[in-house]
Amino acid sequence: MAKVHLIGICGTGMGSLAGLFRAAGWEVRGSDRGAYPPMSQLLADLDIPVMEGYSPTHLDWSPTLVVVGNIARPDNPEAVAARRLGLRCASMAAALEEHFLVGRHVVVVAGTHGKTTTTSLLAWALERAGRDPGYLIGGVLDRDGATSFRLGGGKWFVIEGDEYETAFFDKGPKFLHYRPRTVILTSIEIDHVEVFPDLDALRSAFQRLVELIPANGRLIACADDDNVMGLTRATGAPVISYGVGTGADVRAVLLDAGPDGTSFEIRRPGRPAWHLRSPLTGDHNLCNLAAVAECLRGIGLGDEEIASGLATFPGVRRRQEIRGEVGGVTVIDDFAHHPTAVRETIRGVRIRFSGRRLVAVFEPRTNSSRRSLFQEAYAGSFADADAAVIAPVDHPERAPEGDRLDPGRLAEDVTRRGTPASHLSSVDAILEHLLAETRTGDVVLILSNGAFGGLVERLLRALPQRPRHQRPAAPSPAA
Repeated sequence: MAKVHLIGICGTGMGSLAGLFRAAGWEVRGSDRGAYPPMSQLLADLDIPVMEGYSPTHLDWSPTLVVVGNIARPDNPEAVAARRLGLRCASMAAALEEHFLVGRHVVVVAGTHGKTTTTSLLAWALERAGRDPGYLIGGVLDRDGATSFRLGGGKWFVIEGDEYETAFFDKGPKFLHYRPRTVILTSIEIDHVEVFPDLDALRSAFQRLVELIPANGRLIACADDDNVMGLTRATGAPVISYGVGTGADVRAVLLDAGPDGTSFEIRRPGRPAWHLRSPLTGDHNLCNLAAVAECLRGIGLGDEEIASGLATFPGVRRRQEIRGEVGGVTVIDDFAHHPTAVRETIRGVRIRFSGRRLVAVFEPRTNSSRRSLFQEAYAGSFADADAAVIAPVDHPERAPEGDRLDPGRLAEDVTRRGTPASHLSSVDAILEHLLAETRTGDVVLILSNGAFGGLVERLLRALPQRPRHQRPAAPSPAA
């Protein structure tokens, strides 16, 4: 039996790759420091051993292949030992390419925003239509038994195309390994500034992806994003544009939106309008839905199959995920962290919960959000909330001194723009504030790409126990 060891196995991509290897019949083990959920739980469910920390002894079982995650630096003890022992090494993306993508029609979803939801929509619709797709996604569908990967036996493999660097010995973006035949390109905005120092560097990475599309493939490009449309000349494949603006080949037009989701039309020149429904809300999700509908139509699904897939989509965990409602307070967990994602997520939740008071709680946690780069942009991201709470910068020392986000100033700027905002010094203080200030009918939207000190779980546990005198009398819902 072939054997694979993964260094940094608890990363989202690495844990999913481990699952694919297990599904393909390999013996799988891995290592990480302080194994953490959700991947630690997934790996436990798959009975994949996870060794604590990094040690040369973790390779004593003589694996056939060592997959080196991008968390590992050149001096990682296991990476050093693998080279010394002459073991075959590969990056996560290269291993995925060699063992799971050859010979399949790969659909790559790439861009700064919307990758996880769009990839999940595609995978869900294909699986529901009986096409037996493979997939690897940076998130998990919000349904029992769902995982972020599937081996599949069908023609299609759907993958979330990450532009981040692959490994210390493989510095290009991961998506350059993915053999794209169909590409959905959602958006291009400056992000990952530790890898891409400016927008030109980021655009160059996406251009390299577009150049890989073969002439018999397709580029499905967001017409609402000028940076995306500027790259359409880089491919010899057919280009279809989509979006909510009037210039798109495939245009999504909102008909109605509310707590149950969105009713919309897809309009294409010379064709009848196509009426669809989805549980998702917000303009950003309208764009995602238009891209998915066009992609599925292009690869052969019928209109009824597509409509059913979009209408029954269960959602993705940590993407506007309702974690619970306690005492009339609805708590939502979302991964948004870029200023645009924060703004559009708040807008989407506002549409879904129209008439209810919306409190947005934001933690700056990524390498980009820790920096002052987005100081001004974040100030405009909270306009559709009724109140905001700004958490401390997570691990501020990871941003260069003199180039760090100022959360106190951000709270002042958000307040100045019309949304009352508080900067609180700890998760404990934020929890205390939410328990004191929320009331029946409120919606609390927690925005972080990390665990946020367990705030979601702690809030749901504490809401039933808060003293009655801490509950302000509920006024009429906000308009």
